[in-house]
Amino acid sequence: MTVSYSFNHPARVAEATRTRVLETAARLGYRPDSTARALRSGRARQLGVVVGEHLSYLFDDPQAAQFLAGVSDVCVEHDLGVVLIPTRGDHDDVDRVLSAPVDGYVLWTTVIDDPVLDAVAGCARPAAIQGGPAHPGLICVGPDDRAAAAAVASAVPLQTATPVVVSFPLDRRRAVRLLRGAELPEDLADTAAVPFPVTGARLAGYRDALTAAGYDWDDVCVAVVERNQRQNGEVAARELLAALPEAGSLAVLAMSDELALGARAALTGAGREALLTGWDGSPEAAASGIWSVAASLREQGRACARAALGDGGDDVVRPTSWTVIAPR
Repeated sequence: MTVSYSFNHPARVAEATRTRVLETAARLGYRPDSTARALRSGRARQLGVVVGEHLSYLFDDPQAAQFLAGVSDVCVEHDLGVVLIPTRGDHDDVDRVLSAPVDGYVLWTTVIDDPVLDAVAGCARPAAIQGGPAHPGLICVGPDDRAAAAAVASAVPLQTATPVVVSFPLDRRRAVRLLRGAELPEDLADTAAVPFPVTGARLAGYRDALTAAGYDWDDVCVAVVERNQRQNGEVAARELLAALPEAGSLAVLAMSDELALGARAALTGAGREALLTGWDGSPEAAASGIWSVAASLREQGRACARAALGDGGDDVVRPTSWTVIAPR
C-alpha cells in the first residue's frame, strides 16, 4: 500500500518514505502497470480516432492533419493520449475498434452502412463523427456543406464559363468515373443513394447554384476521384478537358483545395482559362486565384474531441461555422 500511495497519492506518504520508494523502484526498474491502472480506474485516458483512410493520409493531407491537430489540442488539455485506429472495410473492423483501450471515439466521415457506426454507438463510450453520416448514439459535427457549396459556386461568375465538378468519392468502392448530372441520384441528400454524406451534400449545393444560374444540371460533367489528393485533381481535370474540348473557359467546382490546385495545374498546362473553387480556405489556394470555403477542420477536430469526452451538452448535431474566401 505504501508503494501504491507513493506513486498514486503522494500526499498520503511522508516525503522521506516516498523518496526511498522511488529510489528503490528506479533501481529495480519498476513502474506501475498502465493496463492494471486502467482496469482499476475504468479509464484508459486515451481517445480513439477511427479513420477509414490509410493512416498516412492523416499526415499527408494538410486538412486531415489540421483535424488531428484539433483532436490533439483537446487531449493535451485533458492530459490524454491519442490512439489512431484504421479501418479497412473488412470484417475485422468492429473488433479492431471496440478492442482499442480508449475512453471515447472520434470518427472521420464514413458511409451509412459502415458496421463500425452501430458498434461504436452501442458500446456505451461517448463518440462523435466529423461530417456524418448522422447516426443514433453519435454526435455529428460539421458545417452545412450544402449551403456552403452553393455559396462558393455562386460567388464566381458562372455565366461566363462552362461549369464542371471535381467530386469526392460517391461510396466506399471509390470508383473513378466521369458522369453527367443526369447519372447521379436525384436525391443527393439520401445517404442510401450517396453513402458519403459530405459528397452528396456538396453535390446538392453545386446543383442548387448551377440551377439558379440557368444551367441544366443533367448536362453538367462530374469527375469523381478516388481520393482527396492533388494528383487526382490533375487527372480529373485532364479527363474533363478531353470530354469538353471546345468548351472555352471552364468553372471548376472542386470539393477541396487540393483537388482544385491539381486541376489548376492541368488546366494551366493545357493553356485553358478557368475559374476555380475549392474547399478548406488554404493560403495556397487563395494565392493561386481559387475561391474557397473556410470551415476549420482544426475546430471540427476540437469539437469532436470534446463531444467524445462527454463535454458540450446534449445536442446530437453540432454545426460548425464556415465562410467563403475570395482569392487574393
